[in-house]
Amino acid sequence: MGFDQYHEPPDELPPATRTFARLCASLTEEAEAIGWYEQRLAVEPDPVAREIMRDAQGEEFKHFSMDLEFLLRRTPVWREIAAGVLFQPGDIVEHCEEAEAEATEGGESGEGISEEDRFGSLGIGDLRKVAR
Repeated sequence: MGFDQYHEPPDELPPATRTFARLCASLTEEAEAIGWYEQRLAVEPDPVAREIMRDAQGEEFKHFSMDLEFLLRRTPVWREIAAGVLFQPGDIVEHCEEAEAEATEGGESGEGISEEDRFGSLGIGDLRKVAR
């Protein structure tokens, strides 16, 4: 198994940073898989095979979304920028510039964020209680 997602010696990185790097790598892998399925769907003539691939791509969308949410919950400035860009009508680049300026005004990314807030629970346990 490769560890090329690290740009610093892994044994010098704290566990939370290593977890963060793993999820970044996973996010990239899920995005690649989504693209692969998109290409396969574009050329596959068999409707049953297409339906299977469409279902598989849906799983990749789900995994990508979970990875992204995990990372956003641990990086408040990233989450703030994403909130200013995602699901907004209009010019994407303009929203991005505005969101970045608002989020980074006044400090470094993650400054003043406690370790617990940055690397806390996803709250999945709480969601299970609601579903029951």
